[in-house]
Amino acid sequence: MQQLTQKLGSGDMIIQDVPYPQLGKGMIIVKNHYSIISAGTEGSTVVAARKSLIGKAKERPQQVKQVIDTLKKQGPIQTYRAVMKKLDAYSPLGYSCAGEVIEVGEGVTEFEVGDTVACAGAGYANHAEIVSVPVNLCVKLDGDANLKDAAYNTLGAISMQGVRQADLRLGESCVIIGLGLLGQLAALILKASGVTVIGVDVSEAAVKQAVDNSVVDLGLTRNAAGIEEQIQNATQGYGADAVIIAAATSSLDPINFAGAVARKKGKVIVLGAVPTGFERDPYWYRKELELKMACSYGPGRYDLNYEEKGIDYPLPYVRWTEKRNMEAFQNLIATNRIDIAYLTTHEFDFENAKSAFDLVVSKAEPFTGIALKYDTSKTSSKAKISTSKHTKLGMVNISFIGAGSYAQGNLLPNIPDSADIGRVGVLTNTGTTSKRVAEKFKFQFCATNEADILDEKTNTVFVATRHDSHGTYVLKSLEAGKNVFVEKPLCLLESELEAIIDAQSKVNKTVMVGFNRRFSPLTLKLKKALGNNPMTMLYRINAGAIPADNWIQDLEIGGGRVLGEVCHFIDYLTYLNGSLPTKISAVAIPDANQLNDTLNILIQFENGSSGVVGYYANGSKSMAKEYVEVFSAGMSATLKDFKELKIYGKGKPKKDKLFNQNKGQKEMVNAFLNGLLTDGKAPIPFEDIVAVTKASFKVLESIKRGGEQVVI
Repeated sequence: MQQLTQKLGSGDMIIQDVPYPQLGKGMIIVKNHYSIISAGTEGSTVVAARKSLIGKAKERPQQVKQVIDTLKKQGPIQTYRAVMKKLDAYSPLGYSCAGEVIEVGEGVTEFEVGDTVACAGAGYANHAEIVSVPVNLCVKLDGDANLKDAAYNTLGAISMQGVRQADLRLGESCVIIGLGLLGQLAALILKASGVTVIGVDVSEAAVKQAVDNSVVDLGLTRNAAGIEEQIQNATQGYGADAVIIAAATSSLDPINFAGAVARKKGKVIVLGAVPTGFERDPYWYRKELELKMACSYGPGRYDLNYEEKGIDYPLPYVRWTEKRNMEAFQNLIATNRIDIAYLTTHEFDFENAKSAFDLVVSKAEPFTGIALKYDTSKTSSKAKISTSKHTKLGMVNISFIGAGSYAQGNLLPNIPDSADIGRVGVLTNTGTTSKRVAEKFKFQFCATNEADILDEKTNTVFVATRHDSHGTYVLKSLEAGKNVFVEKPLCLLESELEAIIDAQSKVNKTVMVGFNRRFSPLTLKLKKALGNNPMTMLYRINAGAIPADNWIQDLEIGGGRVLGEVCHFIDYLTYLNGSLPTKISAVAIPDANQLNDTLNILIQFENGSSGVVGYYANGSKSMAKEYVEVFSAGMSATLKDFKELKIYGKGKPKKDKLFNQNKGQKEMVNAFLNGLLTDGKAPIPFEDIVAVTKASFKVLESIKRGGEQVVI
């Protein structure tokens, strides 16, 4: 199927064949009939992509800061890879569309194949022939719905949320600053509610369009003579009950102008992208104005449980969610209480989407809404897409399931170019990522079907998906007779671990988890110096806070930070002392969200060694992240952030310092592949992987028991 993509680095925009989208649980597959270009949001993205690197940097100072921070901590190689991943990626465009349901995922009951729907969401409701969308970002339409109008779904919901934040009553008044798509949609909704609407814009054409189509009761250009007096007269001398700012600008004029035209104790709603550093006097302070933000489509936005898991908010407690806002907007269209047909000033066939965006960027002629129309007679195939005809098979033939940031930065670049190693297929959640990774790293194809990845060509599977699917893909790979490398953790459920142990014993294939730190050059020197004596160990991790709503903190998806991250450090201590963990106890500092991400863990090992893992999310980011101390048989050692090693014994300490941090990713990948090429074994014994995974589960058990020691 075809999708519109753009490279952030070059600004190149193309329609290309990408794999058919994945149908996940709680999702539907939709064949698009129309999608709408948002001149504001998408236009700014396209303009930024077409700028030079210096221009991009000026547009995104926060991202420049992140690059500098990465450079300081991880060095130039990792920083370069991270930046190029962003710049070279195929970025999908679009977030508002309408079409026909052609597949329904597991657990979906409200949609059927053949339903017409309107969809929303960046990364979901793309400019593409086929899209995969979660149920809470879709609404069902009447059979005779106008799909071109319905495709304004996202923009309508955003405007609806702005109107709801204004909380106006019949007969009250509202000034809308900015008469682009969002401003005009908000005006239409307000007029349908019996509110007096005054529209203001810097563009005469936008004001004229709103007036000519009876969208506003009074339309004014921003530089109109006596504009504040005209608004006072139109509101019986009180000023507007509310002001909705639907403009996009870096100027402070909209927020200050809103203060001037709002009535005393009125409300100002920020719907567009504007700064809010208003002047306190004479208006905001003396009028006691209320400033409110409208968050995108409404309640549920950015909530993983709502948008991805499909868990709705109860209507009696949250009357208007983002989905119910979409439904309300579609109802206004269906009942002819608003007519938005005039907003579509241009329509392009999907094949000519680049010309549509050229118009957005050049502004060669006036436009408001731009619709892309799709050829619905075309059939879409789920066949794999060839990306490299020159790649040959070898002794070890690799396919990737999942290929996100970590895989692109640390796994894929470290696979050696060798005739013994073949690169077969790539499958990810998004077709654009699959296509780009397969092309860049010279795999034979990108795919939609797992069967294409698990066929006879592949004998080794790298699993680099989100944590919740690790166990499933490891099992499927083993059952298909493949060797498996899985980025940590191995799995999130003890039942999955038992199933993996059973499957591995039956097929006797290699299972490797990405515990890279044990492969760091400084780690190898440390272990050699310490020998095999019992030791006491301390591993302190200044992990930093991660918000509670991040997917890593979600116990079902990310497993929380113990299963998702602490397993690394348990493995490290296991490797250093050379024996398996036997007992464990853990105590976490209480926190409001019960994240268990600031904790001390005490581990006992078979050979009498003991270790402490101090994993702290409550520290300063300015402090080094990882620090190891080891004591054994009259020797001591410290390791700082995998850059500086000091070994203390007789005489002066031995020092070893690297220019760049090296956590062993390259060495790990090479060790794994060399093991397969030589004796078919992984560099980490499977019993180590099982013991570390069990120990991670027992950390959580011990925390629940108030720090009680638990046998592994």
